[in-house]
Amino acid sequence: MTASTDTPAADGHIKGFGTRGYRTYVLNVLLIIYILNFIDRSLLSVVSPQMKPELGISDTAFGLLTGFGFALLYTLVGIPLAQFSERRNRVTIMAVCVALWSIMTALCGLSAEITIGSVTIGAFWILLACRVGVGIGEAGCTPPANSLIADYFPPVSRSTALGYYAMGVTLGGMLANLLGGPITDAFGWRIAFLVLGLPGVLVAILFKMTVKEPPRGYTDPPGTVRRASVPFSEGLKELASKPSWWTNAIAATFAAFCGYGINSFQSLFVNRTFGLTAGEAAVWINVPAALAGSVGALATGWLAERLSKRYPNAIAWLPGYGMILSVPFYVLAFSTDNLWICAIGLCLGGLSKYGYLAAQYTIGQGVVSAQVRAVSTAVMLFVINLIGYGFGPLFIGALSDGLFKGMVTDLGAPELTRKACEGAARAALSPELQAVCGTVHPESLQNALLITSLLYAVGGCFFLLTCRWLQRDMVSK
Repeated sequence: MTASTDTPAADGHIKGFGTRGYRTYVLNVLLIIYILNFIDRSLLSVVSPQMKPELGISDTAFGLLTGFGFALLYTLVGIPLAQFSERRNRVTIMAVCVALWSIMTALCGLSAEITIGSVTIGAFWILLACRVGVGIGEAGCTPPANSLIADYFPPVSRSTALGYYAMGVTLGGMLANLLGGPITDAFGWRIAFLVLGLPGVLVAILFKMTVKEPPRGYTDPPGTVRRASVPFSEGLKELASKPSWWTNAIAATFAAFCGYGINSFQSLFVNRTFGLTAGEAAVWINVPAALAGSVGALATGWLAERLSKRYPNAIAWLPGYGMILSVPFYVLAFSTDNLWICAIGLCLGGLSKYGYLAAQYTIGQGVVSAQVRAVSTAVMLFVINLIGYGFGPLFIGALSDGLFKGMVTDLGAPELTRKACEGAARAALSPELQAVCGTVHPESLQNALLITSLLYAVGGCFFLLTCRWLQRDMVSK
């Protein structure tokens, strides 16, 4: 398939690149890739009720696997890859990266203890290395994808396109649960990684063969000065001059800190509190919550576009109020002892808060020039993912383990460990210690999730603050 170039470049800022049908095709392929991105990064959380007891790791170690272990290389590699994509073919870069992270996801399922000479490397460290590989591959997805969308779609329809693309976050999480949960229950967590990882290689080939690289800055208004590329330092200077860019990034970082942390431990919370298996937690709880989040992300982009003429700052205040509104829903979900009330709270919380995804990209792209778009996205993701994704799950895991230690000490069982409370190991404990596990094991994580969910309100306030400078900073109007 090839793109039509009948649309004159002078009208690109009105019509976009290629035919309407081809733009729709490209956007859908990018959405599929983003869905795969989040299937592969979310799958570890889905299989956690089965995988974590097998590996015998703490909540802190699990937070390292799901968060910082993935995010460190993801963020460090993201910026040079974004710079590279400013000069080279973005479609090729994305295709290579999709294939890489898909292969590394499949290899997660082969993680096992190995011995090299006299040195034994545990399965946890092999799995961590594979997660680092997934992070390196996924670093080459969103910056070039956002840059491509900005060249395919004119400013007037860009927020809807980016909101549609952003659904990959929640749809990917939903499909990771919908497919990965039942596969884990039926065949084991290792098979789930293999089955869901390998199809990405075929998608990478399809993407490279059918998607055309558009001219850079194609949708810019006539007369816009277009430079082939800018030095990274110059790009940072442009970002530094845009206060709305930074308040937007801070708001999205708080959202990611809470969201990635909560999503990483949601299956474990449901398993410990309500006794559901990995597959049951995935299908009954996580899938509806992710679907609600997808609706929230798309609806915010669509509604902001409809309101923009009358309320030009709607793209900032809509997600701001949404994040603040999500707090009572999450508090309800993590404090109830009724499974269905918990599910409703998680769905309403996701519906309210996920509008930030459309906002972070629309604002991040809209306040910078065309040559800085990929770098803008990469720097934003560096901040969001290193702090939000990297430390969110680690914070909840460490807080949960700290609360666990304090609670078992207060109950007179300081020798009790998290590992002893999980899986088959729990049956070997005395009835008294089993009773302590029954209380402390779920409540420590529950309290950690409650504390973290309150931070959504802080992120919402920063989105509201963005309104102060947004119209002054906006380039694409």
